[in-house]
Amino acid sequence: MNQSILFPDMQSWDEGKQAVMFPAQQSGALIECVVGVDKLAELVGHSVEGKEAALNAFEQCRFDLEELAEELIEDEMFNSNGR
Repeated sequence: MNQSILFPDMQSWDEGKQAVMFPAQQSGALIECVVGVDKLAELVGHSVEGKEAALNAFEQCRFDLEELAEELIEDEMFNSNGR
């Protein structure tokens, strides 16, 4: 695990994106990570609908999501908004 990427215990729901947003910090830079309900459903093995279900699913697979995000950050796989 790369210790230069940190994941604070913070997450929020974005209704418009139907996604959970969570921050990562790499070398002092704040990176906003996004995981949609489709990916959450894939990871937990059942449908995910709405804020509470999405946040619960995120908590269930937080470690896996942080590992995925870490790989994407290391590979510089950012979208046009730097996410």
